[in-house]
Amino acid sequence: MNNNDLSIVLCGEAGQGIQTVEHLLGRLLPLSGYYIFSTSEFMSRIRGGFNSSEVRVASTPVSAYLERIDLLFPFFKGAIQHLQKRIAPDTIILGESINIDPKEIDGHRIIDIPFSKLASEVGGTLYLNIIASGVICGLLQADLDAINHYLTKFFAEKGQEIITKNLEAMKIGYELGVNLLNSGKIQTNIPKNSKVKDNFIISGTESIGLGVIAGGCNFISSYPMSPSTGLLVFLSQQSNAFDIIAEQAEDEISAINMALGAWYAGARGMVTTSGGGFALMVEGLSLAGVTESPIVIHLAQRPGPGTGLPTRTEQADLLFALHAGHGEFPRIILAPGSAEQGFSLAQKAFNLADKYQVPVFLLTDQYFLDSNYSFSSLDLSAIKVEKQFIRTTPAYKRYQLTASGLSPRGIPGYGEGLVTLDSDEHEEDGRITENHDVRIQMVNKRLKKLELLKQDIIPPELIGPENYKNLIICWGSTYHAVREALNTLKRDDLAVLHFKQVYPVHPLTADYLKKADKTIILEGNATAQFKQLIKLQTSIEIDDQILKYNGQPFSVEEIIKKLKELLS
Repeated sequence: MNNNDLSIVLCGEAGQGIQTVEHLLGRLLPLSGYYIFSTSEFMSRIRGGFNSSEVRVASTPVSAYLERIDLLFPFFKGAIQHLQKRIAPDTIILGESINIDPKEIDGHRIIDIPFSKLASEVGGTLYLNIIASGVICGLLQADLDAINHYLTKFFAEKGQEIITKNLEAMKIGYELGVNLLNSGKIQTNIPKNSKVKDNFIISGTESIGLGVIAGGCNFISSYPMSPSTGLLVFLSQQSNAFDIIAEQAEDEISAINMALGAWYAGARGMVTTSGGGFALMVEGLSLAGVTESPIVIHLAQRPGPGTGLPTRTEQADLLFALHAGHGEFPRIILAPGSAEQGFSLAQKAFNLADKYQVPVFLLTDQYFLDSNYSFSSLDLSAIKVEKQFIRTTPAYKRYQLTASGLSPRGIPGYGEGLVTLDSDEHEEDGRITENHDVRIQMVNKRLKKLELLKQDIIPPELIGPENYKNLIICWGSTYHAVREALNTLKRDDLAVLHFKQVYPVHPLTADYLKKADKTIILEGNATAQFKQLIKLQTSIEIDDQILKYNGQPFSVEEIIKKLKELLS
């Protein structure tokens, strides 16, 4: 067991409240000075199945998924078999004997804790989760007064009886944890850091949501589809405080058309969806292209095709987002890899859409959205809502031909001009045309923006030595796992190049690649989509690739193993 980093995994059926424990630990342990990171994997069902949550507790910041399990809490029979590949000889299993098949745990350390019996004594199996949380808090010698204060606030709306029972359940679990620690059955010696008490715990979804609000979003229309729905829910919850209209549309076609209408009327609109939902929005995307309408599209990736694995993760919609839509028109694709990037890129997306009058994609995935991160603060210094529409004059032309390709964008009723737009090809004033010369002018006008918007392109982040010989290329949610693998390997010839804007590809990309003796790309898909895009843009073939597409995120350990094989 690592003295500075503890990996705790809880596994149960859907409906057993595994995520409640994850949520509580994510709030309780930082109060006692621990850094935490947590992530979940769950099946697409309301009840039953196999769900698990990993909670990493550490003395220094951690933000990546591990295969290693130090403490395993199986809450139903079959949990151990489900996690068999991750269980090592030194994994300690804490649970009820009824949930542990002796054939599955030969040679492993087992600590029998009668969770169900203890919970029934408090008031029912409902309190099993609190007892389990208490055991973990006791093992880590967390601040019990701070825990009780948080639980009192957390259950305040439930009434005093519920508060009392939860405090009792926490005390029972906490004392069990302390006894295990004092008896020497389990040893945890993770140093505490008082600065962590002021940290925020935020999910990837919440980081995007806060960034969207900071970006001035005041309209969202979407149809629910995992894993994108959390953003619609978050903005709905904040709608009164921030004057946001949140509309659950009847389908994805209506949703994207509503958002385009919102921009036309002067609002800052967006949609949030996943692959199958975005497929229905593609005609609306082309409408945005021909009308030169801004729009922000949050595309939360999950494995396809079809329904695929609806509650798992993948990075396989990059080329779909890039090539979607009939006809040729520019777009921007951003892919955050951390909560901080989620906040800053979501905010920036609205300014970019407004400035260049193009669709801007926020490309995330289930792993990023459903993970919880600890950090000290969000950078608010760069936040600026930059609205680009003008007050029109009587001579206003919505699609006026300009040297840059950008036409002044007017809003109906704001000024004296007529703001006309149509999905057909059009003249400068927005009226329909089939004139061949005008068609060429309008296509060229729209495509000019491809070069123009490169002035705001976000450069990739180089992590590691500048005089590298080997270069790992990655994008989006693989950020933290690759960084931790790099730090563990401690090679002075190895660096990472992480992209948080994947289109347009930064013009210096080729220079980074040419500098390396060996290049390796790491992606969560089966066909190395970003590798294809880089070759298309730079004519450079990346040497090797590490791909994963089983629905699970990359773990730090497997990245280290693969890199050692490729660099040996």
